[in-house]
Amino acid sequence: MFSEFLQKTQALYRDNQPFAIASVINRQLPSSGKPGDKAVIEQNGQITGWIGGGCTRGIILKEAGKAIQDGMPRIVRISPDMDSTPKTGVIDYKMTCYSGGSVEVFIEPVLPRPQIVIMGKSHVAKALSRIAKAMDYSITVVAGSADQTMFPDADKIEAKLEHPQSISENAFVVVCTQGENDEAHLAQALHTRAAYIGFVSSRKKANAVFQTLRQQEFTFDQLKRIKTPAGLDIHAKLAEEIAVSILAEIITKLRDGSRPPQEESTQQQTPQASEESAIFINPVCEVPVEKSTAKHVVEYEGLKYYFCCDGCKVTFEKAPEKYALQGSR
Repeated sequence: MFSEFLQKTQALYRDNQPFAIASVINRQLPSSGKPGDKAVIEQNGQITGWIGGGCTRGIILKEAGKAIQDGMPRIVRISPDMDSTPKTGVIDYKMTCYSGGSVEVFIEPVLPRPQIVIMGKSHVAKALSRIAKAMDYSITVVAGSADQTMFPDADKIEAKLEHPQSISENAFVVVCTQGENDEAHLAQALHTRAAYIGFVSSRKKANAVFQTLRQQEFTFDQLKRIKTPAGLDIHAKLAEEIAVSILAEIITKLRDGSRPPQEESTQQQTPQASEESAIFINPVCEVPVEKSTAKHVVEYEGLKYYFCCDGCKVTFEKAPEKYALQGSR
């Protein structure tokens, strides 16, 4: 089991995929998870490892999804009697399983390094590569005749972006060709899913380039993805200063949540929406339940409700109209 855990974490890290590691740090019987048990949780909700079943599994799935979103570690405490004194960094949940017990789990998100794709081999491109490396970014350079001597800090160098769709929505593309095949590089950038496309250019020159791209049947909405001039306005003049302004803009997007959100399998859903999903949000405790492993299934007014424990099932059956309405909002 532990070797499977290690293999999964290594594979996800190598593939630059976000995930969370959940580790049991304390328990009181009869909780099934014991200190030292751990699991890796992917952004789609898949779990490899063991941290407990029933309520614990669903709650940790939910909080791991949040940790991947906000990048913040947390301790999750699940017990029959919630602590009335909240503690910083500790999130309390009530144990609804009749079996009782309590458990504390530490969840640590492991997020991929930001990827920056630098198109061109200008002085700005070289400065951007150098400074981004100091920030531990993953760097891909796309430029004809560029080599490792020219870009010693790059993780990958390509003459042409052969597979634009391989650039994910978590990447940042900066076109700093400065007159060398600007249109061709911008066209490649527009075929990626990158969260940010910056073009190092004056507005006058950018407008001329955009006119050419419009003739290539790129739409106005597509061209709106390009930020030009790239970077924050800090009155930059030198190549290094321009590179700093671009990275400052990228950092702003990373921190203010303006990047496209990660796909969340733990996102709260209505019962109707959940009919086609592998995950159902328990309307009593609002914790995700895997349909395939649900302990109880109750049908009410033509909809199936899935529960991870007997406590939630009994509570629902006492007042189904209350929770059915709550779940369908």
